Amino acid sequence: MKVHKLPEIENRKARHNYFIEDTLEVGIMLAGSEVKSVRAARVQMGDAHVEFHKDEAWLESCHIDEFQMANRWNHDIHRRRKLLMHKREIAQWSNAVDRKGYTIIPLKMYFKDGKVKVEIGMCKGKAEHDKRQTKIEQEHKREMDRAMKDALHR
Repeated sequence: MKVHKLPEIENRKARHNYFIEDTLEVGIMLAGSEVKSVRAARVQMGDAHVEFHKDEAWLESCHIDEFQMANRWNHDIHRRRKLLMHKREIAQWSNAVDRKGYTIIPLKMYFKDGKVKVEIGMCKGKAEHDKRQTKIEQEHKREMDRAMKDALHR
């Protein structure tokens, strides 16, 4: 029996552009053709964000490609998708957005027990000098890892 590894779609742009203060795993309401597209890793979350309307959380600007075999029953690729959160979580996170100036960004989309889950993050934007500092730290870490690897192989 062949076991397929289900994709984990990551928003790498979010970690570059934002400081992530807190994360939360939430469910998402998708159409059948959207689930099949997610299973095929045909998702782009680069510009996606979460908005709150009438005590509901919505994922905006997340691009899920059409599923080719769904033909006329296909979904709209740019539609808003409802996130499944508890009322107290919605209240807490929407207050953080309103009062403290946070932005809610999707970080990952993955399958868990056959359901599509989204990991969202409460984020603050990085300034340009912060992005440069992060890049310098990554380069130093990479150099240290190379040096350790070379030392082990001698």
